[in-house]
Amino acid sequence: MSESGRPPSQNTRTPGQDSGGDSGRPPREPGGGLLMGRFFGVPIYVAPSWFLVAALITWVFGGQLDTVLPDLGRLRYLVSLFFAIAFYASVLVHELAHTVAALRFDLPVRRIQLQFFGGVSEIEKESDTPGREFVLAFVGPLLSLVLAALFFGGMQLVEDGTVPGVLLAGLMVSNLIVAIFNFLPGLPLDGGRMLRAVVWKLSGRPMAGTVAAAWVGRALALAVLIGLPLLSYAGGINGNGGNSGADSLTDALLAAVLAAIIWTGAGNSLRMARLRERLPGLRARTLTRRAVPVSADTPLSEALRRANEAGARALVVVDGQGGPTALVRESSIATIPEHRRPWVAVSGLAQDLTPGMRVSAELSGEELLDTLRATPATEYLVVEPTGEIYGVLSTVDVERAFIAAMSRSTVSS
Repeated sequence: MSESGRPPSQNTRTPGQDSGGDSGRPPREPGGGLLMGRFFGVPIYVAPSWFLVAALITWVFGGQLDTVLPDLGRLRYLVSLFFAIAFYASVLVHELAHTVAALRFDLPVRRIQLQFFGGVSEIEKESDTPGREFVLAFVGPLLSLVLAALFFGGMQLVEDGTVPGVLLAGLMVSNLIVAIFNFLPGLPLDGGRMLRAVVWKLSGRPMAGTVAAAWVGRALALAVLIGLPLLSYAGGINGNGGNSGADSLTDALLAAVLAAIIWTGAGNSLRMARLRERLPGLRARTLTRRAVPVSADTPLSEALRRANEAGARALVVVDGQGGPTALVRESSIATIPEHRRPWVAVSGLAQDLTPGMRVSAELSGEELLDTLRATPATEYLVVEPTGEIYGVLSTVDVERAFIAAMSRSTVSS
């Protein structure tokens, strides 16, 4: 399954039907889960919800094994646990396919996460062409089809009614379901991203593709919510005279969970796409505060007087040749009582400039956010392409503009 994620990244997600210390426990990341390893430098996490699903698969598949392989006894649950692990290994292969394609297209991948109902690959940037978008989405379910074929080939090499035969059959069917489900043409599924790429190619507008694929995804959510219980009920009537109440409730709950995941993912994809449309409005040049240069030994009161006369809202400390060396922090100014400001030099309130704190006035959108994220700070020196000082950019102003853009995107989606 694929869905848009936190801006400006995107996620590719596969349904199951993408730090720590030295304490000896597996490293954890907030919201990530247990770090299980890395693939081409991309961390792979297992979310706590995976263990719940693994236990559920073990219990359900173990019950089925009791009718197929009754001689196993309680060992059937060990076999079921192996099936759960092997199935999620298949899901991981699906996500690794997305990751390899993303890295091939120079799209950074933040992490892969195995979780409830599958996996997710968190890709940090959008594809820049519809062709790459199509390939990036297509490789996941394609690998699931390849795995299904491999497991089917393995079935031909073992006897029916044996543990290997049952495991291979289960893995073949589950990977086939994953592939077919992900090929459905609605966001947040991989098929939805493929549809988005096609509409993008035909219309020339990525937003048109996102809108079309998101609304198809919402229609799929309603179809799953209504159709899955009806299909299950019809199958029960034709097969054995009707479903039990417990089976009907289970089918309805499963349909509701799947529908909620698809509906929410489609909405998130649409909202994030609208946000990306507005991100170019986040321009360093328009968000930058006018600044006045002052020497390091200038009293704070005098520096503020000069700023008020110039209509500026920021102070830049410069050396004898007029080159910027530090930024006076706004938060530090607020801590100095007014009666002490004539006796405090601006140098005591300044933060030395580092290379990452110099940003171009031409930056905007995701490029601006990526630059600020690379070097966290409260203020940045904004310079012209010629190297001249343009002003000071405060992260408070950027965050305020970003929240406003998110609010507008939420309302319009």
